[in-house]
Amino acid sequence: MKKAKVLFISQEITPFLDVTEVSNIARFLPQGVQEKGKEIRTFMPRFGLINERRNQLHEVIRLSGMNLIIDDSDHPLIIKVASIQSARMQVYFIDNEEYFQRKMVFRDAKKKFYKDNEDRMVFFCRGVLETVKKLGWAPDVIHCHGWMTSLIPFFVKTGYKDEPMFKNSRVVYSSYLQDMEETFSPNFTKKLKMDGVSTDDMKLYKDPTMANIHIAAMKLSDGVIKGCDTKNATVESYLKKSNKPVLEYKPFDDEGAFVNACSDFYDELLEQEPVLQD
Repeated sequence: MKKAKVLFISQEITPFLDVTEVSNIARFLPQGVQEKGKEIRTFMPRFGLINERRNQLHEVIRLSGMNLIIDDSDHPLIIKVASIQSARMQVYFIDNEEYFQRKMVFRDAKKKFYKDNEDRMVFFCRGVLETVKKLGWAPDVIHCHGWMTSLIPFFVKTGYKDEPMFKNSRVVYSSYLQDMEETFSPNFTKKLKMDGVSTDDMKLYKDPTMANIHIAAMKLSDGVIKGCDTKNATVESYLKKSNKPVLEYKPFDDEGAFVNACSDFYDELLEQEPVLQD
């Protein structure tokens, strides 16, 4: 039996960024899943406060050099990589000078949500998928962590639905319900345009509140994992009405229970046919 391939995509991973619920899970879950015999690849954004020298990041020339068109503008895609030696795993970084060189993550020095976070999200999600295509590595499971990865399910099921690398992938979305007070711009759908994405596809985002961004990701995923103990009435209402497989919140621990639960969840989804949306 071949090893299942799991692609982990996270908006943050420790030790490259501070320890948070997301960054901690995204650091140790891939390691645990790899130790259980699955093959992994891991991606995150190359935020400007990540120290390249200390973390020994270097550019992967064969994967860099593409331009992504977002809202009719070209944006160069740069790919870097670093290793976490103790975990025997590599992390790939999506980089772009305009989007990721600033020394803050999602908010400026005055704690204001960056206006171009939606552009950064589109670039990051498409950049990961284009890089995985170049790697020639077809994931069986794609596990997304955090709102910045929430467009991965959308693109996999629309613009990349005929791409052989992703045609049989099951998408899992972990919701951490961060920044729920935020709303993206009225022009949000314009930035989703690419070959294979229809006007009907984009209707999911006609009201781009953060809650609706999470719900759209869940609708287009094959399974949902509750990544935090926080509840949101809109999200909970959707999950109760849907027939989506859901792994309830489990505190992350060092005993392996969380890793085992996630690994088993992947296996269950792989026994089912991939879905477009409910």
